[in-house]
Amino acid sequence: MLIDDTFVGTWVQLVTQSWPGAADAVMFHRVFWMFPPCIKAFNHCKPLISFDRTHLYGKYGGTLLMAIAQDGNANIFPIAFAMVEGETKEAWSFFLSYLRHHVTPQPGVLVISDKHKSIDAALNVDDSLWKPPHAFQAFCTRHIASNFMTHFKNKDLKKVLINAAYSKSQREFTHYFGRLRGENEAITKWLEEMPRSQYADEGRRFRHMTTNISECINAVMKGSRNLPITALVKSTYF
Repeated sequence: MLIDDTFVGTWVQLVTQSWPGAADAVMFHRVFWMFPPCIKAFNHCKPLISFDRTHLYGKYGGTLLMAIAQDGNANIFPIAFAMVEGETKEAWSFFLSYLRHHVTPQPGVLVISDKHKSIDAALNVDDSLWKPPHAFQAFCTRHIASNFMTHFKNKDLKKVLINAAYSKSQREFTHYFGRLRGENEAITKWLEEMPRSQYADEGRRFRHMTTNISECINAVMKGSRNLPITALVKSTYF
């Protein structure tokens, strides 16, 4: 759906649903939008996207989903948004589908996010264009470390885990991984449930080990969380 004659190329997909008890009436359900300058700029950026979401506190609630990129000069900017009913697999699938087809069709893009089950499930559905070789998935090191503390509650080994993730060579990684195995074999079994590429830097991350770039935009959007839908969309434009 192409809209807004004042900014040609803006693309919006609005989804409505039936109003309960009123056959001829519909109400807002979800909306995806993006602005053309950001899409053009992404062609010249690192092939990397950071995901984040923020819960809205206005009258109607909901969740704002965001995809964020960074250029070679370390400028951070959003490339797409969606307002959805909540953080579910279906909502993320809605966002990811339009993001892939209209914003980031390039092969080999890396996606960085936390380990929320709804994001992981949406990225890995059958015939997904977000799986290798079309795209690759990585997790935020800070969230991995947080999950580690939930399971093992060991601050010293948490630091070893982070050092392993940030390792710049196979030798360095092997050293830290060996320390984890020597301390507690359950830790290595826990890590081996994920491919190493999802928590360590194997050359696709451009040293982006966390979702900091998307959390920066999240902070910028903090003042918009209680706005009505139309006003919130306008705030992302400005």
